[in-house]
Amino acid sequence: MKVYLDNASTTFPKPPEVYSSIMNYMMNIGTNPGRGVSTASLSGNRVILNCRYALMDFFHFDKVENIIFTPNVTTSLNLLIKSSVQNGWHVITSSMDHNATLRPLNSLHEKGIIELDIVPCSKEGLISIEDFKNTIKPNTKLVVLSHSSNIVGTIQPLEAIGKLCKSKGIYFIIDVAQTAGVLPIDFYKLNCSALAFTGHKGLLGPQGTGGFLIEDNFNKECSPFIEGGTGSLSSSVVQPDFLPDKFESGTLNSPGIAGLLEGINFINSNGLDSIRENEEYLCNKFIEGLLNIPSIIVYGPNDISKRTSTISVNSTKFDNSELGYILDNEYGITTRTGLHCAPLAHKTIGTYPSGTLRFGIGPFNDVKDINYTLNSLNTIIRKV
Repeated sequence: MKVYLDNASTTFPKPPEVYSSIMNYMMNIGTNPGRGVSTASLSGNRVILNCRYALMDFFHFDKVENIIFTPNVTTSLNLLIKSSVQNGWHVITSSMDHNATLRPLNSLHEKGIIELDIVPCSKEGLISIEDFKNTIKPNTKLVVLSHSSNIVGTIQPLEAIGKLCKSKGIYFIIDVAQTAGVLPIDFYKLNCSALAFTGHKGLLGPQGTGGFLIEDNFNKECSPFIEGGTGSLSSSVVQPDFLPDKFESGTLNSPGIAGLLEGINFINSNGLDSIRENEEYLCNKFIEGLLNIPSIIVYGPNDISKRTSTISVNSTKFDNSELGYILDNEYGITTRTGLHCAPLAHKTIGTYPSGTLRFGIGPFNDVKDINYTLNSLNTIIRKV
């Protein structure tokens, strides 16, 4: 039996329509959108525009031109951070955030460009609004936070933090890599300035797709980070200042975006609430089973409503890498081990430097997968 439980890294499998749309683009369209007036190029334009509209509706946003495509959420976060920050800004993030946020911010801090505060979170990975409030300074201009943890799934209280940022004129970037396609997301309810997403996780698209949504005031603060050909204003050596061209230089991953569009269509057809309910049910069943296995330690909230279906564990009898290896090689269960590119999060929950064994439940998992995994873990533990 094969069981895939690494959906927090990349969802697999994808809906069949995702594969076929990528192949259709490669075989029947082929050219770059926005480059010429050929029938094929115009067909590519339609795919890209349709995906922008799909993302606009999905995130309850209202400006299609303010949706920018990038290769992944890491590129999106780097672009948003490095194109906006100015000397002397104070920036806030949290100890549960990913290196996609921590590394660019730390780099800017070490160069003396920004002041940086990393708000410590609880053992369950939750940021305290009071602690966050107390970290704000007169020169605080930017906050960058993930919607939920990629290690323990903790969902952060971002609506309240967003309201606070808005009331104080602080720009707010949200990383929804772990929640897009998993939780309902409303750009305006979150009171954010920009929302960075990736396509290959909960949105069920292929690797190499992602992007961000940006509101107009924050866009005015940002300068183009990458400059080059956009297919527009080609007579000028100056980068266009209008969206999306301001941030979309070079050739887009058009086949990937075609696949991303079908991933979003699949979620809409099946219902985000229905997908979430199934994942919550499986997550609850899995956590209950894990808590009954001797020597297994489960991290993060036990309350399913406060987390996504990303679950990290350790065993007092095995190193997490060894346990992950046994699950994969002897039982056909795919997981992920180690630090998951979030070292401060592991320090927060007490699992640094060895990390955890992480299970990521996805939309195509079922009760058989959960039962088989729990039985396999029980068998492995009993053998010791």
